[in-house]
Amino acid sequence: MPNVRRRLAAVTAVLAMSVTSGAVGSPAFADPRETQKTATATGYGGAVSTVDPEASAAAIEVLRKGGNAADAAVAAAATLGVTEPYSAGIGGGGYFVFYDAKSGEVSTIDGRETAPAAMPNDAFINPATITPANPTGSPYRFTPELVTSGVSVGVPGTPATWERALERWGTVELSEALKPAIKVATRGFVVDETFRQQTLDNKLRFEAFTSTSGLFLPGGDAPAVGTVFQNHDLAETYRLLARKGMSAFYTGPLAEQIAATVQNPPKSPKTSLPVPVGHMTAADLAGYRVIDQAPTHVNYRGYDVYGMAPSSSGGTTVGESLNILAQFDLSSKDIPAAYHHYLEASALSFADRGKYVGDPAFVEVPTAELTDPIFGKERACQLNPLEAAAKPVAPGGVTGYDGVCPAPVAALADDSDTENISTTNLTVSDKWGNVVEYTLTIEQTGGSGIVVPGRGFILNNELTDFTTVYSPTDPNRIEPGKRPRSSMSPTIILQDGKPFLALGSPGGSTIITTVLQTILNRVDLGMSTPEALAAPRASQRNTEKVTAEPEFIAAYGSQLAPYGHLFTPSGDAFTSAAQIGAATAIEFLPDGRTVAAAEPVRRGGGSAMVLKPSP
Repeated sequence: MPNVRRRLAAVTAVLAMSVTSGAVGSPAFADPRETQKTATATGYGGAVSTVDPEASAAAIEVLRKGGNAADAAVAAAATLGVTEPYSAGIGGGGYFVFYDAKSGEVSTIDGRETAPAAMPNDAFINPATITPANPTGSPYRFTPELVTSGVSVGVPGTPATWERALERWGTVELSEALKPAIKVATRGFVVDETFRQQTLDNKLRFEAFTSTSGLFLPGGDAPAVGTVFQNHDLAETYRLLARKGMSAFYTGPLAEQIAATVQNPPKSPKTSLPVPVGHMTAADLAGYRVIDQAPTHVNYRGYDVYGMAPSSSGGTTVGESLNILAQFDLSSKDIPAAYHHYLEASALSFADRGKYVGDPAFVEVPTAELTDPIFGKERACQLNPLEAAAKPVAPGGVTGYDGVCPAPVAALADDSDTENISTTNLTVSDKWGNVVEYTLTIEQTGGSGIVVPGRGFILNNELTDFTTVYSPTDPNRIEPGKRPRSSMSPTIILQDGKPFLALGSPGGSTIITTVLQTILNRVDLGMSTPEALAAPRASQRNTEKVTAEPEFIAAYGSQLAPYGHLFTPSGDAFTSAAQIGAATAIEFLPDGRTVAAAEPVRRGGGSAMVLKPSP
């Protein structure tokens, strides 16, 4: 492949930390002070990559005892609910993608949260702003007022996702899959700088609730780095679910308590935040269902790429972008030229995402058209190889396309992005060849900020992923019972019917671009999977300026400027983070080995493990 040596040298120069191979799965119940992070592991018998060594160790322990990838994924996810409580947990939702080695098929579970039945379409409007001069009022400021609320909380889907995944593909009972997480919650985990900083970033919001400040701000301060954090309330909640199943979450006393917490949050008398109350009832919880659905599918340079269909926009947007990029020979180009094409393809796909994608139970989503290679070829007509288009670009027409360059349709008036950088992702494989790619979230870093009293978990603020101001023509408008549009993009790639690469990431709407850029890095630019993950990132979501990590701007900004790209450094209004995503991946080598890869630096670095390391 041309230019590979030059590309790899350039990538190596901008990596913030080298990766190490050969990590052995550490025992799930080890002393928390002995748990170490290793970004890359190569071997046999099963593999896992997460952001946290406790979660990775939990998955490895399940695999060691004979469990499969689905069993291990649930164990890892439950453990992430303990160690990454500001990103995931049973108070949230997500998307689960599974490759079945026996059938060779990829299937998915949509575990996205839903709006309560009583959710009004003006739910995010501050009633104090309604006046004769402004009869429709104005929305609450997004942060911290709207996200720190009961009105932002959707009906959680994570517990039902775990239950359904084990029913369809698992080999162990839920009680067995929850054992590692119960152990970690009981004996605790070591607080690192990321956990402390995320707590401090949310201090104002956490102080708004007596239950949250009592758990995460003991003595009024975030837990100190190096101390052991225990969550006995969550351990007891997990024990309840282990004994009685997930029906104990969606019905009975716990469901009643969740609904009461949303309707009447345990607000601190000292907070100045308004804390708008929510609409969830116990009936909403009892009526929640996950959805089994087919994945999206595109073929990219001979690889079959499977992703998550709507209500997520991940599969359609990644798929459409790849169909656009497929029209160009990127392997013969240098990195800046390839990245120019990547940024432009992403902008085009995000235009179509904003116009067409929402919950298909409520709006007609042209999923087949958006992932049609002919539609992608037609959209590629709008990509100038030598010049960046003025942003925002207009969406394409999904009827009557024929691969010939058309005139663009009118642009959507407002596709503001309210998704946050939080969320977490995990990748698992087993000795039989099954693969799981699972992205789960509570949305904001710290979710709604509301801990269910005495239960040890934070409720999501997922409903803020709806467009804030209602418009009847917006596919992502607020409606009762609806799933808000998501960008989560768990992706499994097959080559000749066998797994080649599985990957995903957190990062709000940058999830889509992180997954897309990683595929580009690996398939077109000749990077190894660890290099592809570690390389600096940029995210073009049909905006005037490209959001990019400082390392990306330093490495490529001057080379992309002649194309007309403008950059703004990444960073998040809600946290101190200046990084895009925190990906996990597993690559499957021709000799039967697997390479589990995690971030070497982002979010403090991730954790990759294999069951049997290769020499």
